[in-house]
Amino acid sequence: MISTVILQAAAGNNLMGTVIPMVLIMVVFYFFMIRPQVKKAKEHKKLVAELGIGDKIVTTAGIHGKIVGANDTTFLIEVEGGTKIRFDKSAISLDATKASAPKA
Repeated sequence: MISTVILQAAAGNNLMGTVIPMVLIMVVFYFFMIRPQVKKAKEHKKLVAELGIGDKIVTTAGIHGKIVGANDTTFLIEVEGGTKIRFDKSAISLDATKASAPKA
């Protein structure tokens, strides 16, 4: 009878011993993996929303150009030689106009 009580108590402690580390792993995973990605996605969305015609940009493929047209989902980019290429807004990597501006 005493051994049954001891085994039940050990099983209860074992459950808490496995649940707490799993919760801690999920919290650490959230703060080191998920939260930074969400923050970066918000920053990218803000960057794309601020872009307009005449801004110089760099795409994720490394293509440099100037925005000459825009619609809901794409930008029309003019590259060297007057060639125009249409890119999805999600393919914009950075705003070269702001990156090349001198800092005060």
